[in-house]
Amino acid sequence: MNPYRLAWRVANHRPRIFWVGWVVWALVHLLPIATGWTLSKAFSALDRDRGIDTGAAYRWVLAMVACEIVRMAMIHVGVLVYHRSWVHQQTILRANMLDAQLASGGPHAGVPVPSAGGAVTHFRDDTDDIVMFTDNLVDASGSVFFLVAAGFMLGTADVRAAAMLVAPFGLVVAGTAIAGARLKRLRAADRAAAATVTGMVGDVMSSATTVKVNRAEAAVLARLRAMVDRRRHTAVRDHVLDQGIMAFSQGATDIGLGLVLIVAAGSLASGEFGVGLLALFVSYLGRLDWVPRIAGRVLASSRQSTVAIGRMAGLVHAGDPAELVRHQVLPIGTHERRVRPPMVRPERVPLERLDVVGLSAEFPGSGSGVHDVSFSIGRGEFVVITGEVGSGKTTLLRAVLGLAWNTDQAGEVRWNGTSLGDRAAFLIPPNAAFLPQVPQLLSDTLADNVGFGDTDAGAAQRLEWALGLAELGADVAGFPAGTATTIGPRGLRLSGGQRQRLAAARAVYHRPELVVLDDLSSALDVETELRLWEHFAAAGMTVLAVSHRAVAFDAATRVLRLDAGRLADAVVSRR
Repeated sequence: MNPYRLAWRVANHRPRIFWVGWVVWALVHLLPIATGWTLSKAFSALDRDRGIDTGAAYRWVLAMVACEIVRMAMIHVGVLVYHRSWVHQQTILRANMLDAQLASGGPHAGVPVPSAGGAVTHFRDDTDDIVMFTDNLVDASGSVFFLVAAGFMLGTADVRAAAMLVAPFGLVVAGTAIAGARLKRLRAADRAAAATVTGMVGDVMSSATTVKVNRAEAAVLARLRAMVDRRRHTAVRDHVLDQGIMAFSQGATDIGLGLVLIVAAGSLASGEFGVGLLALFVSYLGRLDWVPRIAGRVLASSRQSTVAIGRMAGLVHAGDPAELVRHQVLPIGTHERRVRPPMVRPERVPLERLDVVGLSAEFPGSGSGVHDVSFSIGRGEFVVITGEVGSGKTTLLRAVLGLAWNTDQAGEVRWNGTSLGDRAAFLIPPNAAFLPQVPQLLSDTLADNVGFGDTDAGAAQRLEWALGLAELGADVAGFPAGTATTIGPRGLRLSGGQRQRLAAARAVYHRPELVVLDDLSSALDVETELRLWEHFAAAGMTVLAVSHRAVAFDAATRVLRLDAGRLADAVVSRR
């Protein structure tokens, strides 16, 4: 998407606020026309050749002061109004990127970012580039209005001098066009280096304990230092070129002003210019230097915004920049209602049979993954998938759920005989729930980690049932604040087994038709795991699980073994 078009769409997400702010700033840029005109009238009133009129001079000075007071007041109003538009512009971009990253399937789901830390630069720097470009366009439009008005006023005095006002624009446009490709290349390199650094910092913070126990601080810091050095190199190159464009624009402005003075020199020497007209020229020329500079800034930031658009588009559905400005309700104003948006879930479809037919999910280039896998699960069955490390068990589960985004896929999954087109959108609670191998917990209360802020009728009963089924009820009863206990970042205050069971409670909270578990027992003792399987069986849940333990095999109705990504055989358990 063209950066100018995206800026238009972003600005018009809240058109009333934006256009009120735009009008105020346009007037701020135009008011110096009135200020310069009143100043010229004041000096004309003091011109000896035309007769000195002190009273008129004072009146014109007061008028000039009034113009400046109005301008200062409008700047204050403009900051207050346009700041709201600025926040809305940032928020709509960030909200749509976040929405795409959190969506499990559906028309607006994006491909997850490889690094949460690296995504910070998309949400921070890239959005700021777009909003700053929009802001530059606001200033540029006001500057153009000033240029036209000033050109008209000066043209009535000296047409040749006024014509010289446009000379700097040609220099600025030509210079920016020459540097355009380099501007984009250096900005892209700088953003990539920044994403690498923030990604590394995020990874280090999340695995600080691992780094400490392995005494790897020196190696990690050395690696981070190399990344920071690279980031400093790219940042300096990007900043120097950016400032070079601004300096070039300033130089072009100075050349233009010099040309105006040269052309008008004859009139000044001959006395054709009165003192009032000279004051008008000086007043306008002092502000005209801003116009080519903002033009250069707009042209440079448009190239840099192109990089930002491409990077942000990678986070939304199908890489479509239009998804970045999709309309959303953003209750961030002082008079707007701050309400939690309703949770949209698919309609529950009772599971009778799940069929996986010829499912393949292969990683490009390597050929690894799963190949032509077929099996069926009936209602209430407990099917276990096992196999060697690297045989494709996790990939198979993710492919079934439609979560294997980075693979080439074939085959289909059928729910009660109906093929699921968008599996990731359908296979979420209450139809299905997934517990990954490494569960992710929030630094929040136990209750919110399970129900994610659910306040519907019966939420307390569902929470109690889920905790009991996950063998966590007794543990929670011993916590000081019960289910209101805050568990800390990534469940820091819980043991490994408690974290696993808390994630299991989250998976069963909505009584899903199908529960998909990736190595649930990795942090559990045998007795606890046995009770969990008994609870699942007693609840009549349909379970598809990865496991290596005999206790899971004994509880299963069938055991499927994967070998190098292919289904090797099926073993009927002795249950």
